[in-house]
Amino acid sequence: MGKVRTGKVKRLAKEILESYWDMVSMDFEKNKQLVRKVFVSGVSKRLANRIAGYITSLVKLQAKKEAELKAESVTAQADVASEKQK
Repeated sequence: MGKVRTGKVKRLAKEILESYWDMVSMDFEKNKQLVRKVFVSGVSKRLANRIAGYITSLVKLQAKKEAELKAESVTAQADVASEKQK
């Protein structure tokens, strides 16, 4: 079973991703510091940790998808090159 996240966690994480995409990383600790910096007094420690964890998982998922697409394009280019040689 997967993790259940509240709508508030998802909404706040989406706000950070849209506004601070260049500052988000795959490191949970860095994302946690970013969340605490953005929402100075608006979130509890527990909520900040949940938001940072969700952001981290989204970034890792995006990186995995990009790697798969890159691998597929390399494979497709290799197939086209082998067809041209025939």
